[in-house]
Amino acid sequence: MLAAMTQAQTPDDIRDMADEVARLMAERFGGARRGEFPSLTDMIRRRGGALPRRLRGQARVLAEADQRLSQPRVARQMDMSAPSYAHRALTAHLRPLGGVSRWQNRAVNFAASVAFGLLVLAAVVIWVMVRRGHL
Repeated sequence: MLAAMTQAQTPDDIRDMADEVARLMAERFGGARRGEFPSLTDMIRRRGGALPRRLRGQARVLAEADQRLSQPRVARQMDMSAPSYAHRALTAHLRPLGGVSRWQNRAVNFAASVAFGLLVLAAVVIWVMVRRGHL
């Protein structure tokens, strides 16, 4: 969505950036219930430890900029370069394990579950055949 954006132009851009980073953190690390859209501040508190140390500071910069937006006079005077840089760094880290990778992980987990079920079923069938004297 906003990854192509290089520099925030308005305070609303920063709010969109913070929401996008919070959504990516929730998708990658969990920490949000289904249908819940927590703020970036909440996601940092819940799952901020999962970020590398250098990115935790960047996440705090973006969250603080998002919180300052509630004061219109401060929002108009705010430097847009630091939150923009933080957004670029965070999305670059959070995006690589996107939808394709998660889909592959789900498929592998499903296949492993089916294989384990078939293994247990085969063990039960062999046990029953041994008990009845067929093997």
